[in-house]
Amino acid sequence: MQRPTGFTLIELMVAIAIVAILAAIALPNYTDYVRRGKIQEATSTLLAMRTKMEQYFQDNRSYTTPGAPVLAPCTAGSSVPVPTLRYFTITCPATATPATTYTIQADATDASITGLRFTINESNVRATTVTGGSPIEQAGYANNPNCWTIRKGGQC
Repeated sequence: MQRPTGFTLIELMVAIAIVAILAAIALPNYTDYVRRGKIQEATSTLLAMRTKMEQYFQDNRSYTTPGAPVLAPCTAGSSVPVPTLRYFTITCPATATPATTYTIQADATDASITGLRFTINESNVRATTVTGGSPIEQAGYANNPNCWTIRKGGQC
């Protein structure tokens, strides 16, 4: 007598259930992995900008362009240019005493991380601001006035 070959319906359903469970675990982890990769663009650029600002200060004894009360990286043709990024926009908001202080901020422009802002100042104080109700807050990222939040749950 010949034995029948092939898969039974139960075996096929078990295989599909296993694949579905693995996909349910892998997809959120992959999405967070991609999000952290986008965040790396801002943190590395802010650190590079900070180094350039300190070099500028050593050369000029001021963070402003000579003759103008604007921070050096925010002026056209500066030796410290503001880079164009894919997922973030770098800006230099005005401070009360721009000659001796500065703040550089990176605001997210990508849809998966909108509402995220990183800042750094002349004292190397790093802060994260997350807008309430934004996609990044819904993903589990939180405000942190002492460091850059690069992982869910406010981890630095």
